[in-house]
Amino acid sequence: MEMNRVLTFYKYQGTGNDFVMIDNRDNSFPKDDIKLVAWLCDRRFGIGADGLILLEEDAIMDFNMVYYNADGKQGSMCGNGGRCLVAFAKFLGVVSAEAKFNAVDGVHSATINGDIVELKMGDVSEISEKPNAYFLNTGSPHHVQLVKGLQDFDVFKEGSKLRYGVYGQKGSNINFVEPLGEGTFAVRTYERGVEDETLSCGTGVTAVAIAMHKSGKVSSDVVNIEAQGGKLQVRFSVDAKGYSNVHLKGPATQVFKGEIKC
Repeated sequence: MEMNRVLTFYKYQGTGNDFVMIDNRDNSFPKDDIKLVAWLCDRRFGIGADGLILLEEDAIMDFNMVYYNADGKQGSMCGNGGRCLVAFAKFLGVVSAEAKFNAVDGVHSATINGDIVELKMGDVSEISEKPNAYFLNTGSPHHVQLVKGLQDFDVFKEGSKLRYGVYGQKGSNINFVEPLGEGTFAVRTYERGVEDETLSCGTGVTAVAIAMHKSGKVSSDVVNIEAQGGKLQVRFSVDAKGYSNVHLKGPATQVFKGEIKC
């Protein structure tokens, strides 16, 4: 790779789900360079991250979100990435206590209180029941499956098996869940695009909360989730049409700022 420019970037994380953030309001980033994005996300040869996110100008909203998976390809909605981008936008002075932005799955709004960002997710009306599992789309497709002994569960082996064996090349994110107590669940997620377990997945924990409510494992409209990288909370409204007013809440923090030749 020819190193002929210096790129300024920021690193953010939301419950261990980490992202390279780039202020692309001047449209200078080569958005179609898959190899560059994958290299920047590489944990050995680049910066290292679960994904890369561009903050761009938007004609109507506060900003536009462009999300790339670690494999360099543009991905579907990323909940923790969206929360981190809101924190980044506040850092840049683009927003203050509230934000509204465009993403690949539509418009999202958010509130910011210190390092806690609460993001409004999309409505969910379709939930498919599978043997011992549920499938739903919360901005990204998710398989949600209850297991026992989650801490010792082989997430990579079983997640990749389901991701390719059941959902094919297009794939799905795979979430393994274990109840911890009233209204609280532990979650571990295999993410497509990363093709490995991540410490947290925002759309994944959102899918888990809704699936657990749908299955009757929780009756509250507020669900607490413990991912490997930290705690998140999901709240929603539910009626005959499905789930609406879905919100994902948790910390989103800047880790560092840097420059890299690329």
